[in-house]
Amino acid sequence: MKQEILIVKNITHEGPGLLENVLIKHGINAVSVDLSAGALFPNPRNYKALVVLGGPQSANDETPAMQLQLRQIETALHENIPYLGICLGMQTLVKAGGGNVVTCQRKEIGFSDSDGQRYRIELTQAGKEDPLFAGLEQSFPVFQLHGETVELFSTEMELLAKGKSCINQAVKVGGNAYGLQCHFEMTPIMFSEWSGIDTDLRQKNPSALMEEFDAIKKEYTTTGLRLMNNFLRIADLA
Repeated sequence: MKQEILIVKNITHEGPGLLENVLIKHGINAVSVDLSAGALFPNPRNYKALVVLGGPQSANDETPAMQLQLRQIETALHENIPYLGICLGMQTLVKAGGGNVVTCQRKEIGFSDSDGQRYRIELTQAGKEDPLFAGLEQSFPVFQLHGETVELFSTEMELLAKGKSCINQAVKVGGNAYGLQCHFEMTPIMFSEWSGIDTDLRQKNPSALMEEFDAIKKEYTTTGLRLMNNFLRIADLA
């Protein structure tokens, strides 16, 4: 019998966050594995849906762990298993689906760029019509933590949301596989932990970062919860 959902962590501290809250609310069982702790990426055929979270690795890594991750995601695509990838999880989705992962012209870190402009993403027409973004506004603030971005080559890939600097912020591969470059899953506890661990975040003023988070926390959390609930409905789990 298939388990309900598989959550794959690429690094221990980047957990499911708001997604975990939604899973508990709906009484959905989840299996979580931590690749950075030595776990192997399970066969996605054994699960009804797959979520792959962020991490410091690159989808271009030649390590056995990354090569296995790409093969398992490719399997999920071939088997039409509902997929949600966040940050690195988006990049591995695109790589497995035939696209490229490349270095950003400028890293996106935190809530605002180097000019003080708040990071926001804007839905494309396809994004406005997609069930993943049902009930959401056309544009909303996001949290960023990445130095790589994706190039979409396959005709199976559709751009759902754009950013100002790194353009490709939300993609759909095939019928039910989604990738989000920005983070929608973050909770205040997670953010506090990341701020003390992540090299790029540690270079920023922690008080200023927290003030920025507080300023958008209500909208950010509402958006994240809506996205997670929408994905579970797409996966026929809620």
